Amino acid sequence: MTADTDARRELGSSVALAALFAMIALLVGADLALDVRGGTTAVHASIEGAVVAIGLVAATRYAIRVRGLAREARDLRRRARALGAQLDASLAEAARWRRDAGDLISGLGAAIDAQLEQWGVTPAEQEVALLLLKGLSHKEIAEIRGVSETTVRHQARALYRKAGLGGRNDLAAFFLEDLLGPRHTSSLSGRGRSA
Repeated sequence: MTADTDARRELGSSVALAALFAMIALLVGADLALDVRGGTTAVHASIEGAVVAIGLVAATRYAIRVRGLAREARDLRRRARALGAQLDASLAEAARWRRDAGDLISGLGAAIDAQLEQWGVTPAEQEVALLLLKGLSHKEIAEIRGVSETTVRHQARALYRKAGLGGRNDLAAFFLEDLLGPRHTSSLSGRGRSA
């Protein structure tokens, strides 16, 4: 059940309760007016007057709640539209970036594949390397590949050993260090190698 459905139900319930209590107050008020004209005891009139008052208070309370819920619903719709527009803009920006950087990404992918092949890694180790470079954890990689986390750890260690790297950070630095630009290379020099 969605939040929107819950909100609609709550709004519907509040409208129904406001109408019900208003109807009770109206009917008991009409009965009280007839009783007073026809002659009734003060106790009976007081009881019916109290029921009218309670009905009016409850109807008012639910009417106020309905107004608040309607305002919340308008605000949520407005926020949903704004978030939808932001999402559309982000998706368009990502698509534009992928289009603009497509050749660079293809070239980097080919260079990474060539380097992994040069290191003599197995296809499984290559898949682990690419997923590690995407930032996935060993557990996430195991789930994606349908193997145990221990298998992923062994394949990652074999990859690092074949590449002469100390671990995940060195793997990322090997391929990504030169992408940071000249101002960063002096502080990172010597850690990575060109792909």
